[in-house]
Amino acid sequence: MKRIETGLVDCILVEPQVFGDSRGWFYESYSAPKLKELGISCSFVQDNRSMSALKGTLRGLHCQTEPCAQAKLISCTKGSITDVVVDIREGSPTYMKHFAVNLSEENKLMLFVPRGFLHGFVTLTDNVEVYYKTDNTYSPEHDRSVRYDDPSFGIDWNVENPILSAKDSSNALLCDTDIHFVY
Repeated sequence: MKRIETGLVDCILVEPQVFGDSRGWFYESYSAPKLKELGISCSFVQDNRSMSALKGTLRGLHCQTEPCAQAKLISCTKGSITDVVVDIREGSPTYMKHFAVNLSEENKLMLFVPRGFLHGFVTLTDNVEVYYKTDNTYSPEHDRSVRYDDPSFGIDWNVENPILSAKDSSNALLCDTDIHFVY
């Protein structure tokens, strides 16, 4: 596995070593010792999968507040997405900065998202499957969302009319939420 810097403090891309031949390919998608060598030492406790049927589906921006905040290791196992994270940890050198990357079944990249970041993605193809590990279980009471188009982030999602859930279409701006993380 290879560590690729994103420009955001503590947030990294992981590139697995893929072995391929005429039969197909193989790679380790999770190895605690190898991830620890890359600087990811959290213990993942839950795996999640999502499927988005249509291109242009936007999910986010989401997080969980303390004491149930989550770090995530995200991959796209079918199709392609633009994955976006925003560092909202007050005091971080990259506070309010975002990073966007294409994750796909072809490139097999994984994005490590630390606690204190917002996360979302938009699908670039139909029938997209996203798989991610979290280091804390889901807590409905601590689940929070922020508008994907919050102008304080300046994110260009490259989609004019995204397909949003009812929940995501009514999200507040970050400044109007109770979300608070400190670096």
